[in-house]
Amino acid sequence: MAAASMTDNLDLAARAREVADNAPAGSLQRAAAGSVAVTCATTRNVAEARDVLDGVSPDEVRAAALDLLERLVME
Repeated sequence: MAAASMTDNLDLAARAREVADNAPAGSLQRAAAGSVAVTCATTRNVAEARDVLDGVSPDEVRAAALDLLERLVME
């Protein structure tokens, strides 16, 4: 079961990295997607990723990152 969760997070990380790569340099979207990519690549499950992203600052990046994570989870 843990392996499936990690695989899911790695899939989310790869999709977030694609979003970051396609976002304009210096944009809020790129910062948020990069945060999601790194967080998902280094956490075991979505709940843990949410907890880590709750600590991101500034507030705008945190909100955008959490929003992106939720959108990616729903896809």
